[in-house]
Amino acid sequence: MFLRQLFDLQTGTYTYLLADKDAGEAVLIDPVYEQARRDVALLNELGLKLLYTLETHVHADHITGAWLLHKSTGSKIALSGDSGAQGMHRPLAHGDKIEFGKRFLTVRATPGHTKGCLTFVLDNEEMAFTGDCLLIRGCGRTDFQGGDAAEMYQSIQTQIFTLPENCLLYPGHDYKGLTTTCVAEEKAFNPRLGGQLSEEDFVGFMSNLGLDHPKKIDIAVPGNLKCGRPDDDSISDDQPDWAELTLTFAGFWEVQPHWLAEHPGVAQVLDVREADEFNGPMGRIAHAIPIPLGELEKRVDELDKERPIIATCRAGGRSAQATVILRKAGFNDIANLAGGMLRWRDQQYPVEGGDS
Repeated sequence: MFLRQLFDLQTGTYTYLLADKDAGEAVLIDPVYEQARRDVALLNELGLKLLYTLETHVHADHITGAWLLHKSTGSKIALSGDSGAQGMHRPLAHGDKIEFGKRFLTVRATPGHTKGCLTFVLDNEEMAFTGDCLLIRGCGRTDFQGGDAAEMYQSIQTQIFTLPENCLLYPGHDYKGLTTTCVAEEKAFNPRLGGQLSEEDFVGFMSNLGLDHPKKIDIAVPGNLKCGRPDDDSISDDQPDWAELTLTFAGFWEVQPHWLAEHPGVAQVLDVREADEFNGPMGRIAHAIPIPLGELEKRVDELDKERPIIATCRAGGRSAQATVILRKAGFNDIANLAGGMLRWRDQQYPVEGGDS
């Protein structure tokens, strides 16, 4: 079982990638619209096929990336059949199983925050994904979207707190830097639900929170009731078109050696190795501009801002950092040469100088 916890800083939202790496199949819980490209990059780097995007509920603070991911990967959209959403491929109900490879998640209905809230429990009950129903030392609000405090109390007590004490719980949000908790901790220390707090105590507490109206609710809820599908079915595409580029999970663009070899002269080749490496046994790409990484910030004026730049080094690490420096300096069309000179030579593309 493979798990990655991803984070959207703007909304404090956690997205979870679960996969059976042997089978190469994955599911993604609570994707964020603005992070869809990041998620696709990670899936591609890991060689995973996304089977489903799963929603714990119809969100009020961000728009889901489910539709974008469906368009780019073919994944199916799945969420509660009680959510009122349109455009899903698989409506989920309590007791359903979502399979990926030899693993599966069991669906538990946990309404209260909204009418259609779900918790996803891993097959061996070692972990569960609680969305906004149960947070770390807290819980979701219950004052809109069909929320009901008494219903939430029962959902948590009967569907989450009945899991094994050591079952790890992964929430839909956190705003304090916390990442995970477990059933035993929340039963003991959650100030809203732990210890001997009764349903009456909980309802009274939740009825007097006095929270502000969610800032994005008027945009997010209608968008999520369509599974993140825009009104005009448009997909914002700001991918550069000057080369065959791939966005890495680290957030920079890469170009493969074969493209550079087949398109000489289209871009400036920036070599950020030290002088002894540039003139050393590995050789260099023809017409490459030598500027060591440590000198790049002070020497950016030696590069033409009107032409694309492909940065390279020995293995691709320093040149990736060079793309960040150039971006900050106002350069736009920038890419890293994947694998650097090691891959270039390994694929037997021509070099100047160096050993034959």
